[in-house]
Amino acid sequence: MIDSPPDVADAGVAFWGAVIGREPQPEPGTPFTVLAPLGAGQVLAHQRLQDGPPRIHLDVETDDTAAEVARVERLGATKLSEQEDGCVQLRDPTGLVFCVVPVQSPDFDEYANTWP
Repeated sequence: MIDSPPDVADAGVAFWGAVIGREPQPEPGTPFTVLAPLGAGQVLAHQRLQDGPPRIHLDVETDDTAAEVARVERLGATKLSEQEDGCVQLRDPTGLVFCVVPVQSPDFDEYANTWP
């Protein structure tokens, strides 16, 4: 996920679409634009932020958000916030922000990992 503040978001979408040679696909009614499918259920997308600095972050998609958050916290992540839509923002041990998100991909089951 490439995140941009609102004042430069359109320029960010146009730039990254041109860099990868793809036509950006906005998701109507959301702050998200799909830049490219990456295969194996993964996608490169852009997010228009309401505030905050530009950055790149990963989303970890899961069918059990609470269990996945607990798992990554055991691995060293720190929870930053929880959103009403079920997304949880965390920071990895090096300081990078990432999110654990509920299932969003129609092919989630095909590519999901199962943890012991």
